[in-house]
Amino acid sequence: MMLLFKILAGLALLVFASLLSLLFEGVDRIFHARMQLRIGPPLFQPFYDVLKLLGKENIVPRRAVAWAFNGAPWVAAATALMVFLYVPIGSLPPILGGEGDLILIMYLLGFSAVAMAVGGFASGSVYANIGAQREMVLMMSYELPLATVVVSMAWFAYRTGMPGAPFSLETYVAMPIWSVAGWTGIFGILALLVTLLFVVPAETGKVPMDIAEAKTEILDGLICEYSGRNLAMFKMAFSLRTLAMCAVVVSLFFPWSLGRILNLSGMAFFVVDFLFFWVKVFLVQVVGVTVIRTTFGRLKIWQASRLYWYQVAGLALAGMVLLSLDVIL
Repeated sequence: MMLLFKILAGLALLVFASLLSLLFEGVDRIFHARMQLRIGPPLFQPFYDVLKLLGKENIVPRRAVAWAFNGAPWVAAATALMVFLYVPIGSLPPILGGEGDLILIMYLLGFSAVAMAVGGFASGSVYANIGAQREMVLMMSYELPLATVVVSMAWFAYRTGMPGAPFSLETYVAMPIWSVAGWTGIFGILALLVTLLFVVPAETGKVPMDIAEAKTEILDGLICEYSGRNLAMFKMAFSLRTLAMCAVVVSLFFPWSLGRILNLSGMAFFVVDFLFFWVKVFLVQVVGVTVIRTTFGRLKIWQASRLYWYQVAGLALAGMVLLSLDVIL
């Protein structure tokens, strides 16, 4: 019975996350347009785009490796979608929670990016090949600061005796990391938070890190040969990765429970926390994606790589040092 409940709850959560990712994408487009003094598209335009693409024919180039070309979009979307099974939603525990959730989430997001690159390489297009190369270079650049954030948070949770496994998101939801840090540690956590916000645009393929698509340079890059259902899955993958990354940021750094603050109990407690969680995810997406892509233009691949290898990685290492000093002192 418990297994059946988990399966049904998991399926419901995946459907909900898919729909919510498209809704947030629509809100992101409207906010982006209003910041540029434009009206923008309708709220449900991402739904219309995906539904239209699902009804269109898949076209496979003659030079493409068909099985990799057709499989890559579905793998990219599926792996991004699986992240939500390991994220606590408000006060609700994750469907498949365990002791190494953070490590698995990093692998799932990385595997989604690799699947996109494989699809670009398999298409046989020169433009897609360039886009796939850029995607791989960008991924290798931001993985260092991302890994530094995860390891630093886990090490700090272990050394300060926070209850639970240090690589489990439930640990940070049960006890916010801010509550166990001193002043030095708070500055270290802030440095890691800013680092993770820098990683969000690259992980989600948004400006200024949409280098792998670059419509004005390489004609959509790694997805330029895709159409129909395959292109719809790539659109879903981008939206899901954005929502998943913002959900991870919320679980690590903003896990506060509105139900506890309002002293609620029973079903009201879980419903309020569930809704409050997605409100926080939306706010992180606005700050980490919408504002950034409206404010800055696209970087060149060497600029993005240097930014992540030096400035962002340096900030992550500074956060690690500050957390270490907080534990030692």
